[in-house]
Amino acid sequence: MQDLLPELCDQYPHKVRVLEPMFINFGGKERFYGEVVTIKCFEDNSMVREQVAKNGNGKVLVVDGGGSFRCALLGDMLAEKAAQNGWQGIIVYGCIRDVNAIGETDLGVQALATHPVKTDKRGLGDVNVTITFAGVTIQAGEYLYADNNGILVSDSKLNWSE
Repeated sequence: MQDLLPELCDQYPHKVRVLEPMFINFGGKERFYGEVVTIKCFEDNSMVREQVAKNGNGKVLVVDGGGSFRCALLGDMLAEKAAQNGWQGIIVYGCIRDVNAIGETDLGVQALATHPVKTDKRGLGDVNVTITFAGVTIQAGEYLYADNNGILVSDSKLNWSE
């Protein structure tokens, strides 16, 4: 399998913003990309649950969980729902759980770590807001590319050959 991110960094050095290397690849898809949908939430995955239930064809959900290590913002049931609804991947600036099941799901998933505790459901969080973590500001409608080399974001869709 071709390494996507080094290729894109070489082809588009002035068009890409690379996130600091702190994410672990947990999903069944090691390489994924798509149009960004953002969520900003803290220890409440209500908005994640809401978004993965929608059509995510060609999209990547980027969740700014504030880097919390106290609970998981994504588990196997939400990951499976995302895959069923066409989402390409989910980035979580925080934790996930059910990693063995997520690893068998046809979905790209990268997160900081794992944690066995689920979140409270208080209905809190914001969708399609500008978020900043790992040294990069990300807006809804941008494009995210991820593989085992890391994660990058671009203002526009990048052309590349598989």
